[in-house]
Amino acid sequence: MTSYDRVLTALRHQEPDRIPFDLGACVLTGMNIHAYRALRRYLGLPETETQLVDAMQQLARIEDDVISLLHVDVRGVDPNPIAAAPLRVPQYLRADGKYYEMRDELGICWHMPVEGGKYFDMVSHPLADAETVADLDRYEFPPGGDPSRFTGMKQRADFYRFEERRAYILGRHNAGIWELALWMRGFEKFFCDMLAEKEFSHALMRRITDYKLAYWEKALDAVGDNVLIISEADDLATQHSQLCSVELYKEMVSPYHKELFGFIKDRARKNGAPETYLFYHTCGAMLPFADLLSEEGVDILNPVQVSATDMASENLKKSIGDRFTFWGGGVDTQHILPRGTPGEVRDEVRRRIDDFATGGGFVFTTVHNVQGDVPPQNYMAMWEALREYGVYR
Repeated sequence: MTSYDRVLTALRHQEPDRIPFDLGACVLTGMNIHAYRALRRYLGLPETETQLVDAMQQLARIEDDVISLLHVDVRGVDPNPIAAAPLRVPQYLRADGKYYEMRDELGICWHMPVEGGKYFDMVSHPLADAETVADLDRYEFPPGGDPSRFTGMKQRADFYRFEERRAYILGRHNAGIWELALWMRGFEKFFCDMLAEKEFSHALMRRITDYKLAYWEKALDAVGDNVLIISEADDLATQHSQLCSVELYKEMVSPYHKELFGFIKDRARKNGAPETYLFYHTCGAMLPFADLLSEEGVDILNPVQVSATDMASENLKKSIGDRFTFWGGGVDTQHILPRGTPGEVRDEVRRRIDDFATGGGFVFTTVHNVQGDVPPQNYMAMWEALREYGVYR
């Protein structure tokens, strides 16, 4: 099978020749630059000027030699940074010398410690002081459909699909609708808004939805009929519970998801795509939201956080495996991958394959991104176990 055929077969809940493997096809299945440099050294690959694909998470661009050596089946087609964004401030060293600081296109401020920093943390929110819908009207979103985002997107998509014969994930230009509302307003304030200031909450969610609709219209038109997998994301849950009740999610968030996800699939069909699959990322104990996500049009769940409450892999496959492809869950990244022995990593991989692989509907990758403290020996133990046990017979 080609990589494309392998992924498509798994998405159709059929068994390909082996389990498809993803490393770096989106900003949720990648590798921190510190771990990536260590992996390259371990594999005896030449040192390079490694680029970042995500500054906030400090994710490395996975280079072609690693893609080839590790038989990665999926690539990523992401937008370019928007050319003009008045609120954006590139990374700089603060005067105190302790932190790097940057602001993204929406004006969200991020800090990373100079000493031992592995990624940026969010520290301020552009709509923290907004009180009324009129305040929202004074805030100007950058254009979601700005042409600068899409330069070269079609060429990359066609190259991966037709030359490399790999599947690709069409990436988004920012976080999800609800997640952006929390980021722009501040978590505590927007959680309170959802209960006490519903008009304000809906007004903000409406503006974010329009921002994302404008992006997806242009992105889907750019790649045309070869699109297969489309990425969206929020975080709906914590390690042990949910960030809001299912009832509040259904009232305040789900209608916007339905609109956006429906638009994405309709636009892809209009452009001639024969079948498309919506990849949706939410960390944590998300199982109570599964029915609503299915109704909204979600086909693929990521990262499948198997260490979270009620997220045991054997139970997930039995309870919702007929409705979703599990894109992730291959190895726990909180404990096993960074701190286990290579033998423990191999045992974990075999257990997850036993639970998830039967009948297809499984694409192997780690639970979220590989963090900077993961030893390369452990990552390669994971990969070797996948090559040994991830074959359908």
